[in-house]
Amino acid sequence: MAAGGVLALVHPAMLVSPQDEINGAVHIYAGYLASRNLALAILLIALLSLSAKRALSNLMVLVALIQLLDASIDCAEARWPIVPGVLLLGLVLLFAAAKLSNYPVWKSEFWTT
Repeated sequence: MAAGGVLALVHPAMLVSPQDEINGAVHIYAGYLASRNLALAILLIALLSLSAKRALSNLMVLVALIQLLDASIDCAEARWPIVPGVLLLGLVLLFAAAKLSNYPVWKSEFWTT
């Protein structure tokens, strides 16, 4: 998350195809991506360092959902080379959150307790 945020700020051209133009709109949305990713990274690190298991698990589910939605948007826009990595990251986060909460994702206790 932090790496993606820094990358969006420092070199937004890496977020698009080589033939795409980097204009003002790209810089604006790269800034939004950077703030989103950096905020999530800071919270993940803070909750991990505080050993706040329940809050960390909840935040990991949110980050997993963001990654899975990013993967579906990547599919819709035919950015096939990055889909497996984004999808894998989302699934790893989701199952790590389940492991942290001691309930499987498919059980209602994961979502309610």
